[in-house]
Amino acid sequence: MKLYTIHSGDFKLDGGSMFSIVPKAMWSKVYPADEHNLCTWALRCLLVEDGNRLVLIDTGIGSKQNDAFFRRFPLVGDRSLEGALQQQGFCRDDITDVFFTHLHFDHCGGAVQWNSTRSAYEPVFKNARYWTTKAQLEAFIHPNPREKASFLKENIIPLHDGGRLSFVEAEGDLFAHIRVRFYHGHTRSQMLPFITCNGTTVVFMGDLVPSCAHVPLPWIMSYDTRPLVTLDEKEELLNEAADGQYVLVFAHDHYTECCTVRHTERGVRVGETFSLAGSLA
Repeated sequence: MKLYTIHSGDFKLDGGSMFSIVPKAMWSKVYPADEHNLCTWALRCLLVEDGNRLVLIDTGIGSKQNDAFFRRFPLVGDRSLEGALQQQGFCRDDITDVFFTHLHFDHCGGAVQWNSTRSAYEPVFKNARYWTTKAQLEAFIHPNPREKASFLKENIIPLHDGGRLSFVEAEGDLFAHIRVRFYHGHTRSQMLPFITCNGTTVVFMGDLVPSCAHVPLPWIMSYDTRPLVTLDEKEELLNEAADGQYVLVFAHDHYTECCTVRHTERGVRVGETFSLAGSLA
């Protein structure tokens, strides 16, 4: 088995929204903002190569949205999902499975694109099965007012209508070395993959803990629909990760791909930080 971080791009979001009740005087020391209070965040995905199976975990934001959308969520740099795959020696047709942690636009937007005439949408990964949960799809189709702007129909409905979606029915083993667990604080039925690689447990953290800066328990995004549930879920997983020396891979940290965590007198804190390449050799 091999794991690859896939940098599909970077974008900007409001720092206050990303850190909620944490004062700017605190969060800006570890995550700087520009003059508009915007911070740069990664759109990081994870690629799992295991035998003949090539699993892409999340797909980033994509490029099919209009100019108004990208004025609101500006992209930074020229990275792309396809380019990142090519850097690792793969192409989009190699992907056998696409695993969505959840269906917010910055995690699934790269799965669907315009066709060559811009007359209809089509799957980016034509040979892949697309994995979500029925609960997350239900939340997507019938969103609450808080999440409605994060669920864009063009990202998922073409896959749904084309019969391309598969559903994870319960927690447990999805593939030989990938276990799935559900988390409900950020959004209903977010699913995180726990990957066993060379004796190490690697967890792609999705939006439960989007960056190193969010490891302290109260550092929770304002985007979370049930922040107290997030608090409990973070505490349980981070304590487990510290005990087991898990490698945590961050979806949105612009500065740090991965870390371990450790127990301290102040609770669980970041241990070592590193890039994934070579860390599991």
